[in-house]
Amino acid sequence: MLFAVMALDRADISSEKRKAVHPQHLAHVRTAKDFGIAIVAGGPLVNDDNTASIGSMMLLEAADRATVERFNRADPFHQNGVWAKVEIRRFDRKE
Repeated sequence: MLFAVMALDRADISSEKRKAVHPQHLAHVRTAKDFGIAIVAGGPLVNDDNTASIGSMMLLEAADRATVERFNRADPFHQNGVWAKVEIRRFDRKE
């Protein structure tokens, strides 16, 4: 199953805090297979003038929502309070 994950940063989070946690976030992303997840696509969400990251978006393949939720909860951006809101939705790719 495919899941779209959209995570928006806290409005009061500084770019320095995000940058400080980013290497840990990337290390976590590289462990996706250990969680039973394949990353189809992903990257930062940016503001309209492309000057700052404002969140993250991932398209994940996993057996179920619980697997995606476990992966998300283990993300350093989540654990360090970078993200204010995370939405996980089933995604139905039309070929």
